[in-house]
Amino acid sequence: MTPRVSVVIPVYNEGPEVVRHLERILREVLLPAEILVVHDMPEDTTVPYVEELARTDPRVRAVLNTYGRGPANAIRFGIDAARAPVAVVTMADGCDDPRQIDDLARLVDRGVVVAAASRYMPGGQQVGGPRFKRMASRWAGKTLSMFARVGTRDATNSFKAYDTDFVREVGIESNTGFEIGIELTAKATRLRRPVAEIPTIWLDRQLGESHFDVGRFMPSYLRWYFFAFGRRVSDEQMAARWAEKRPAASLAAARDREDTPA
Repeated sequence: MTPRVSVVIPVYNEGPEVVRHLERILREVLLPAEILVVHDMPEDTTVPYVEELARTDPRVRAVLNTYGRGPANAIRFGIDAARAPVAVVTMADGCDDPRQIDDLARLVDRGVVVAAASRYMPGGQQVGGPRFKRMASRWAGKTLSMFARVGTRDATNSFKAYDTDFVREVGIESNTGFEIGIELTAKATRLRRPVAEIPTIWLDRQLGESHFDVGRFMPSYLRWYFFAFGRRVSDEQMAARWAEKRPAASLAAARDREDTPA
């Protein structure tokens, strides 16, 4: 059966702690689904536990990312590998509510190209997390919603569903952190494609240690923040942009692969 939703989960040495979260996803997602657990290296400590779970549930697959190291490349690889018309990106740490994966996917079924789980709309909440990161994310979400009209009050949240045809059309240029969420939201805004949101309650990482480096990833977030305020572009212009940027993205990924220890 062809899945209706591909759940893309980037991982990095999550070990056995990933099992509890995957079991929740398998229990809560009712749509026909595939769960793509994307890792950067065969020796990642997450892989044995994912493969063990896959033996009992064929929806689960461990997928080796060959685009280069890091969460952005892992997410890009996972969406490219997705067999469903909708891809939902969620984290492996238990922060996101897997009960909302179906709701996000159904919004894309109804015609939006980006469906966001929003911490900052009425009914949403963010529990825990570094104070500066919370403040910066909330400020970015509020200003983008008010002034750039991006269609969500939480453009920076990674927990989103995407129309996979849309993603392949506009491309993903990010190659460092988790800025893909704001990149694709900004591109949808510039194209005047529909973006929608539902409220979510985000809980600070319950499993393992966070690998999010605010200082390293901030310039990439700011790049796409300002991009969202640009004038409208056509489908042809966005496709031409991706055709121009694609070699640079591939080169960056190749450098990452070369830097990966054998």
